[in-house]
Amino acid sequence: MSRLADLAQHAGVSEATVSRVLNDRPGVAPATRQAVLTALDVLGYERPSKLRRNSAGLVGLVVPELTNPIFPAFAQAVETRLAAANYTPVLCTQVPGGMHEDDYVQMLLDRGVASIIFISGYHADTKAGIERYVALRERGLPIALLNGWRAGIEASFISNDDVAGMHLAVRHLRDLGHTRIALATGPARYVPVQRKTDGYRAAMDELLPGAEQFVQKTLFTVEGGAAAGRKLFEQGVTAVVCGSDIMALGVVRAARQDGLRVPEDVSVIGSDDSQLIGFTDPPLTTVRQDVESMSEAAVTAILEEIQGEEVVHREYLFAPELILRRSTGAAPTT
Repeated sequence: MSRLADLAQHAGVSEATVSRVLNDRPGVAPATRQAVLTALDVLGYERPSKLRRNSAGLVGLVVPELTNPIFPAFAQAVETRLAAANYTPVLCTQVPGGMHEDDYVQMLLDRGVASIIFISGYHADTKAGIERYVALRERGLPIALLNGWRAGIEASFISNDDVAGMHLAVRHLRDLGHTRIALATGPARYVPVQRKTDGYRAAMDELLPGAEQFVQKTLFTVEGGAAAGRKLFEQGVTAVVCGSDIMALGVVRAARQDGLRVPEDVSVIGSDDSQLIGFTDPPLTTVRQDVESMSEAAVTAILEEIQGEEVVHREYLFAPELILRRSTGAAPTT
């Protein structure tokens, strides 16, 4: 009875209506029935077997890791949209020393997946071959590739506009009076890193012509950010734009270890706006990826192709947004 009352209150209907829905009886409007089913899912109650959705098929979701919070955010957004379309997501996470992306792909193919979505996979690594993706397309499997573009793959690419993101960050720092602005980002072989670097240099040339440029390539980790930060502070930079929020936390750590205050002595900007980053000390200014829209576009693209619709294979760039918090401030006067 407690469950009926909980569901009735959440759905805004009577307990008798909830009972009719749970027992799959007629006489309930479709919208009301859906409200009760939604209440079941939201409150964590298991659906009766007769009310469970039949899966329309499996879709693989391959992510590089889950330690960087941006990847769980993408995984959750993609999985939510797949589930809404009655597809069952199969999450494959790569870890050091674990299964290779190609091994996961073979496992997914053996299970008869209808499609695979890759997030920051080998398609983002310019030193990796594209044969694996070409082979999937040759067998007619719809695929979508997030954050990374490679010529020669007939697929839907969904990317954050990294060049625009760097322009937003540099302009913000320029407006705060900074001229010694640096970029700390990941290994040079990755497409998003190359685009961020190009965007940073273009923004500096446009907004601060003649100003010295500082670029540190390191690992996409807290430790990598800290190492880059220490080198950049030795060169007298007053602001650092980072290739990820995790790296930005490392730069903040390095600043404090060097006796610098954020943002009084040095300003720090992250990238992604991953979960909880607004609750760091100080809350981090960052360039937000539109995770929800990018995930929706990826799922829409593969579902249209699964359903036999004609899909234009191209790259779709999504505009970033600068989220202002307290890790950036006016350039120091000395």
